[in-house]
Amino acid sequence: MVKSLSALAVGAVLIVPGSARAADAAKTPTFAKDIAPIFQAKCEACHRPDNMAPMSLQTYEDARPWAKAIAARVGGRQMPPWHIDKTVGIQKFKNDRSLSDDQIDTIVRWVNAGAPKGDPKDMPAPKVWADETVWQEAVKLGPPDLIVKSPEYTMPAVAQDAWWRPSVATGLTEPRWVRAIEIRPVGKGARKITHHALARLQQPEDMDPALFTNDPNVAGDGLFMEWAVGKNADEMRPDSGRLMLPGSKIVWEMHYHAVGEEISGHTELGVWFYPRGQEPKHREVLALFNSFSGNSPGARALDIQPNQITTTESFITLRQNARIENFQAHMHLRGKGMSMEAIFPDGRRELLSQVSDFNFNWHNMYIYADDVAPLLAKGTILHLIAWYDNTKNNKANPDPDQWVGYGDRTVDEMGHAWLNITYFSDDEFKAETAKRATATATAAGGQQPQQ
Repeated sequence: MVKSLSALAVGAVLIVPGSARAADAAKTPTFAKDIAPIFQAKCEACHRPDNMAPMSLQTYEDARPWAKAIAARVGGRQMPPWHIDKTVGIQKFKNDRSLSDDQIDTIVRWVNAGAPKGDPKDMPAPKVWADETVWQEAVKLGPPDLIVKSPEYTMPAVAQDAWWRPSVATGLTEPRWVRAIEIRPVGKGARKITHHALARLQQPEDMDPALFTNDPNVAGDGLFMEWAVGKNADEMRPDSGRLMLPGSKIVWEMHYHAVGEEISGHTELGVWFYPRGQEPKHREVLALFNSFSGNSPGARALDIQPNQITTTESFITLRQNARIENFQAHMHLRGKGMSMEAIFPDGRRELLSQVSDFNFNWHNMYIYADDVAPLLAKGTILHLIAWYDNTKNNKANPDPDQWVGYGDRTVDEMGHAWLNITYFSDDEFKAETAKRATATATAAGGQQPQQ
């Protein structure tokens, strides 16, 4: 009798406690003990009922039929979508949803072992997810202080892509400093038709021309926030903020695409302010830097030949001391990668970040951790390189025989980096770099840096 032998039966195999086979079985990952915690931390944000992913991974019964596909996608580093190159540049991010090598190995070993469920008692408590019909930032900050809504838009079941650009007054009557922003499509099915949504802040103020060189590669002054898949909120770092002025407007740009059914929806912008009288020390802006050069302001010098790999580059000189808060590459179907390098005033060069396998389905913002966000003195040059694959080897390419130029349509191309930038005076920058150096030295000595 199995019970009298105090043995475990797995399938038709008898495993006796203390045997080598029992030791191997103990090492085999199970869903309950090993896989479910990984899925909760890195996958369920999308893979849960009524969300953007095609299947849920919340339970063993949900995940088991997809085991082989999971191993293939995870082993190929296609999932979770995190396209920053892990071999170069900065590797500490506040929002890192990628899997570690150990986590990938655990998932693959689980699938190779037959995807066992394990002991239900080992299952972690179900993760409670925020309701996407409410503001996500409200969990920490309470309801928004200001909500700006775009007019309603109806997308037919079958139609060409549409770019809608209505303008809506903010209603502000006094200057206010912003500490958090969130955008969300609203309406049944609105997320299906909304490819992206931009909110530009138009107000009676010109961007300080001293911030940038007069280079046509620099565009997007006044951009306030973007919504795209995987990106919906932006929270300022401590003592930093964006400034909204009375008489300001939000100029929307919604890119809508047909999905086979008529859907109506609109977009909402939620804004959280610093308390009145509390003014942050540093002003932050969201800038768009083109990764190609033009001959005049607004030039769209992007020329991608058929059946070719094309590379473009641009150089942007910072005219103020700055801290780069994030890196986000934006391209279309032929886009394959983008790098951002800093060329310092003393001639040193440092590759800050690189996306080596861009995927148009995902618009990841890589938010640097506080202790590694690049501190760049004025005069530093940001060097952007982008590359495009307009060949048949690019599986996303709709037609490698087409000559492709700049354009808003998905089948056109573009290339730019979204960067949140905080600017510092000379004294502030000196203090910030000294603080960073002290923290780095302390950490290297085996102690935690003081906050």
